[in-house]
Amino acid sequence: MKVCPKCNQQYDDDNLNFCLSDGELLMETAGGDADADATPTVYMDSPRVTNQNWEQQEPAQVQPNPAPQQMAQQPFAAPQTYQATVTPDKTLATVSLVLGILSLVLMCCYLGIPLGAGAAITGFIGMNRVNTDPDKYGGKELAIIGLVLGGISFVLSMLLIIGGILGAIFD
Repeated sequence: MKVCPKCNQQYDDDNLNFCLSDGELLMETAGGDADADATPTVYMDSPRVTNQNWEQQEPAQVQPNPAPQQMAQQPFAAPQTYQATVTPDKTLATVSLVLGILSLVLMCCYLGIPLGAGAAITGFIGMNRVNTDPDKYGGKELAIIGLVLGGISFVLSMLLIIGGILGAIFD
């Protein structure tokens, strides 16, 4: 027989492990023959030590678990840091290139001015970032191309607008 320690409800089914009303772990009553039917405790081996140093390929040695008092006194080892390869950030350079291309394509819709200015500004900022910190930022060529395309589109759009105004005046 099992009993819930929280609500004191008793269960005759020995297959139940949790209380049906509150989910608490059921306890065996003292009068039952719990020791005869109980599953024996399984003692597992201690975990294997993983190889944290990739350069040394020595086999890992398994040590027995120390006593709890010894475990509390052992300091934790500092984690090893590995230098990961990081690709330089090319976001502004890519944005500059895309805006430069779009400004040339959409110049006929009078979007060459805002897109060209945006391409020139992001290209200039991207180029300055590459010059100040080349390890962190990249894409200098993309930034230069975006800056040039944005500048060309801006100038051509301005000439298109001025030509349209002059054409309307002289007609």
